[in-house]
Amino acid sequence: MSPARLSLTPLKELEVIKRQIPAHGLIPNTSIQNKPLLIYKGAFRGSGNTVSASAIESHLSSVGIVSPQWRYTMYSTTHFHSTTHEILCIAEGRAKLCFGGEQNPGRLDADVKAGDVVVVPAGVGHRLMTDVDGGFEMVGSYPRGAKSWDMCYGTEEEKGKIERIKELGWFGKDPVYGEEGPAVNV
Repeated sequence: MSPARLSLTPLKELEVIKRQIPAHGLIPNTSIQNKPLLIYKGAFRGSGNTVSASAIESHLSSVGIVSPQWRYTMYSTTHFHSTTHEILCIAEGRAKLCFGGEQNPGRLDADVKAGDVVVVPAGVGHRLMTDVDGGFEMVGSYPRGAKSWDMCYGTEEEKGKIERIKELGWFGKDPVYGEEGPAVNV
């Protein structure tokens, strides 16, 4: 059985939150590559409080920029990735997420729901603060050809990993919209 077709919000109607988040402690956030955290509000249109995870995966695969790798919630401990950028597509539920580290005065606390997409640059700390309805689920994806994602927590031992973030390339096309999407224009 083929997955349900998705409807995308037209780019001219898409609300995009762009946020630079300063480094805090040993969490580099957007300071290394100067690429903002992006949240596409309601990029995928579904029914009610759910967007088909299979349909999200199929859409992302057809655009061809990222490879979907998992379906899960977000960890409740602040972490970041030093080896790759991450695309989080919310498939079910609502949640409050924290980007940048909860002690960081420059953090972003964001309310997300099914249909939203978050482009998390390598180095940006993120964690689940509250699963509002229970059952919060995302499709996690990474750029094709990227190294396997890692888990970093802002410890002294990770300083070498943080420096390598400078070497990561950015998106030549938007992972959701292709040629014209918001990730291309940052």
